[in-house]
Amino acid sequence: MFKINDNYLKLQGSYLFSTIGKKVKAYREANPDKDVISLGIGDVTLPLAPEVIKSLHAAVDEMGEADTFRGYAPDLGYEFLRQAIAENDYKARGADIAIDEIFISDGAKSDSGNIGDIFSVDNRIAVCDPVYPVYVDTNVMAGRAGIYMENEQRFSNVIYMPCTAENDFVPQLPDERPDIIYLCFPNNPTGSAIGREELQKWVDYALNVGAVIIYDAAYEAYITNAAIPHTIYECEGAKKCAIEIRSFSKNAGFTGTRLGFTVVPKELKCGEVMLNSLWARRHGTKFNGAPYIIQRAGMAVYSDEGKKQVREQVAYYMKNASLIRERLIAAGYTVYGGINAPYIWLKTPENSTSWEFFNLLLEKANVVGTPGSGFGPSGEGYFRLTAFGSYENTVAALDKIAQI
Repeated sequence: MFKINDNYLKLQGSYLFSTIGKKVKAYREANPDKDVISLGIGDVTLPLAPEVIKSLHAAVDEMGEADTFRGYAPDLGYEFLRQAIAENDYKARGADIAIDEIFISDGAKSDSGNIGDIFSVDNRIAVCDPVYPVYVDTNVMAGRAGIYMENEQRFSNVIYMPCTAENDFVPQLPDERPDIIYLCFPNNPTGSAIGREELQKWVDYALNVGAVIIYDAAYEAYITNAAIPHTIYECEGAKKCAIEIRSFSKNAGFTGTRLGFTVVPKELKCGEVMLNSLWARRHGTKFNGAPYIIQRAGMAVYSDEGKKQVREQVAYYMKNASLIRERLIAAGYTVYGGINAPYIWLKTPENSTSWEFFNLLLEKANVVGTPGSGFGPSGEGYFRLTAFGSYENTVAALDKIAQI
């Protein structure tokens, strides 16, 4: 008889945002007269920039002509996009990343989960706590996380690095030795950011203990402080110990069109084996490439007009973030984030649990956010709001919250 991957049985409930979606759906069905505003999931609301749309239309027209039609994309992605990424995201910041170290994909979420394919199952991972759930859940699926300890609300083989108000939501170097370290800055969910000197400590640590860093830089476009690095490759030695994952979703609104990339430097090795070669093999075998029209749209993000339009969209969301911070602080909440990231991390009032506060906001204000406990044990007692709503809905949501 066939057997299942019983590691899936170790997962705790459904995916966090699926659970939230089900709760909101049930509430709307029971209260059809209520206008529910979502500041929960980190999905953008602005339409794609005009320059991106223009490029999409042109690429669609190309696909309708025999002499410009494109079939399967190259394994790593089209060279025109990888070249633009190398020049604008890396060389412009002093990081020498070659185009054959850049792998185009359908998004950072996919790559965050799939990157584990090239690592042995007996590697031990370390994650920030709270953390984007995909990092832990995909390692549970792979059999790397151990068993779930209900009382402690954590997995036995995962090193949790608490990120709390006491350490400004920046993890400390772990006492236990990890093999794979997941870092995300600017951070989802806390909105915290990390300076160059602090990030260099992590690179030095990884080089010293022989660990690899999986660096999620999906929110780098929201950095406002010049002392905060946009890529881990601004740190000396990072090409020997770090993989970086990027997305077009949050900076350019590609949540519905799907585009991202992962950088695996050729200097990153396990013994004599290049991880770049392993990821290339995995990529070519299990992924058939992002669509040509989407890669052309991604290329438009790097045009002069595209850059301008994307910056305007980021500024729009950061205006929302500033408003959420100001209004919540004025209402007496303890608030973090929202300065170098589109997320606001707030302490739940009156010692309520994060799910109790979720229910309160939904029922009393008809506003949806994300319970902090869904991001890990250290997230209990906190709550995440996103700045990705429309300005009008953000104002309306804050007005409702102020009345609770």
